[in-house]
Amino acid sequence: MANTSPMPGASGTVRGACPHDCPDTCALDVTVSEGRVIKVTGAADHAPTAGVLCTKVAFYPERIHHPDRLLHPLRRVGAKGPGASFERITWEVALATIAERFRRIAAESGAEAIVPYSYAGNSGLLGYGSMDRRFFHCLGAAQLDRTICASAGAMGYRATIGASVGFDAENVVDARLIILWGTNSVVSNLHFWRLAQEARRRGARLIAIDPCRTATAEKCDQHVALLPGTDSALALGLMHVLIRDQLLDADYIARYTLGFDALRERALLFAPARAAAICGISEGEIEKLAHDYASTSPAAIRTNYGINRTAGGGMALRAISCLPALTGAWRHPAGGVLLSTSGNYPVDTAALERPDLMPNPAPRTINMSTIGRDLLHAQPAIKALFVYNSNPVAIAPQSAEVVRGFAREDLFTVVHDLFQTDTADYADILLPATSHMEQLDIHKSYGHLHIQVNQPAIAPLGEALPNTELFRRLARQMGFSDACFADDDEALCRQAFDWRDPRLAGLSWEKLKADGHARLNLPRGAAPFAAGGFPTPSGKCEFYSQAMLSQGLDPLPDFIAPREWRQSTLAAEFPLALITPPARNFLNTSFANSARFLVQEKSPAVHLHPADASARGIADDSPVRIFNRRGEFHARAIVSERVRPGVAMATSIWWRKLSPDGRNCNEVTSQALTDMGGGATFYDCLVEVAGV
Repeated sequence: MANTSPMPGASGTVRGACPHDCPDTCALDVTVSEGRVIKVTGAADHAPTAGVLCTKVAFYPERIHHPDRLLHPLRRVGAKGPGASFERITWEVALATIAERFRRIAAESGAEAIVPYSYAGNSGLLGYGSMDRRFFHCLGAAQLDRTICASAGAMGYRATIGASVGFDAENVVDARLIILWGTNSVVSNLHFWRLAQEARRRGARLIAIDPCRTATAEKCDQHVALLPGTDSALALGLMHVLIRDQLLDADYIARYTLGFDALRERALLFAPARAAAICGISEGEIEKLAHDYASTSPAAIRTNYGINRTAGGGMALRAISCLPALTGAWRHPAGGVLLSTSGNYPVDTAALERPDLMPNPAPRTINMSTIGRDLLHAQPAIKALFVYNSNPVAIAPQSAEVVRGFAREDLFTVVHDLFQTDTADYADILLPATSHMEQLDIHKSYGHLHIQVNQPAIAPLGEALPNTELFRRLARQMGFSDACFADDDEALCRQAFDWRDPRLAGLSWEKLKADGHARLNLPRGAAPFAAGGFPTPSGKCEFYSQAMLSQGLDPLPDFIAPREWRQSTLAAEFPLALITPPARNFLNTSFANSARFLVQEKSPAVHLHPADASARGIADDSPVRIFNRRGEFHARAIVSERVRPGVAMATSIWWRKLSPDGRNCNEVTSQALTDMGGGATFYDCLVEVAGV
């Protein structure tokens, strides 16, 4: 199928790629009629997508042509916050206003008083980080540590495996055991679930490890319902049994791992009785899972980033990623572990982002997970925020502080978005953003091994601009003269990858642009670490990590209890462990203003086990408040055995202004950070629930 793009106002079918923060990175066929997107389907010739889309993206025309799309630059008139009013201005006025304020702040307080705030609202390489990074680097603005989703788990995983790589998901159809550890694949990794189902038809057993009986867990052969934040204890308990019962691949350990003797001593501290007590499960579950894992080949572990959102999140992924090397599961193409495939792509980040434009010494770094605290207390004070690809007033932890920070009258805030989000209500200047169907981009994936082009299907609606063009114009307004600010989007696509890398052999920008997508030049059916060759400093799977030790961290996997632990004194006041996974129809706060999906979700909900509900006199479908010392929010109770006793699950993330009480689950989450990587601890949160 030709990857041609209709002219604005014309009709036809265009090749695209889904830009949302999901491992599937689907290839799209976008049907356009008279300049409007009328249909979106999955590309049948793209192996990972195989013609199938999630419900959210299947109804994408409703998002593109939503009546609330921002179409023109706006300036706030009146007070900040919910109900804020804006007046239309020109792009010339908007850019001049931003440039003037940035110059003044830089002169008076230093450019590092200006903070960009963005994440993966658009995961295309151009939309996520290219011209915007160049602009802020040249400006000398503060750096943003983008930690809110994956930093802890990625760090722990890479300390063991060496990079964000693992088994090829397309091979998992040949597995005989698949452990879905902390991943609700039916909701958040649909195309992996399709492969797991094929494996099951061929005889595989599926095991879910999750505090809740999710849509995925209820379809698996077995569900291990551990307590939140105890995954590393379970992994260490499994290691104990593997070592105690000699269920090991001694040859693989001797050849391709580092630090087994030290790991052995650590794992032997986690007898099944101890691990079971920590995890809130039975010893028998640990014994059986260990024996099943060791005796079934090929055995694959698919994990995800929900695990890393507790105090010990980095250690959890580190411990899990040790397991395949103990049993030799890496010997098989359908065995091993997979967290992310993103490390397979030869992205030329320096070419895209141009860190050489930064002043020396580099400006300070602000952690996006603590933006509430930093807006109120950072020194020197943050004087300006530029928000794009994110909605921090809704998604950042400990909302009360975030809201107070954004409400500061002396804070100059610019927001670039498709809609007037919760964050946009606090903007001084509000700018209209294009959707991915109105812009060019190039994509990697963190769930498969294909590279994709997203062609613009329609002309930008109204006066909307993509991130790249916005920051090009702003750079000109600021007088930045480096030639890199003249690069157009096609030039950026050419710069996005090191096309000389063997993984891109036979592929060029021209060929990719014509075909729409291509698999990396990695052999199908290969086992990446069958004979070692891990991308670690030692070239081996590192049970013992000198790099961890050099950073002041434990060089061995260990269990780090949640900060808000059920055995702490805090639990006497707030006995329920709250987790806040995505609602089926939302992706973070994207799609959360869709009339279709709001009807399906009904209202914010919190799931409680019948025993916990009964003890509190809470009936199914009754209004409740969920609270701790940080705040509270209201929701509808769903009494169900989907959650285990002692756990509350609130599906997320609702826009605050679309919630009944103007708040959401992040009112109660904490700005405390993970053990490594500076990550957010959304799932490390004790609460109480009471009727309203």
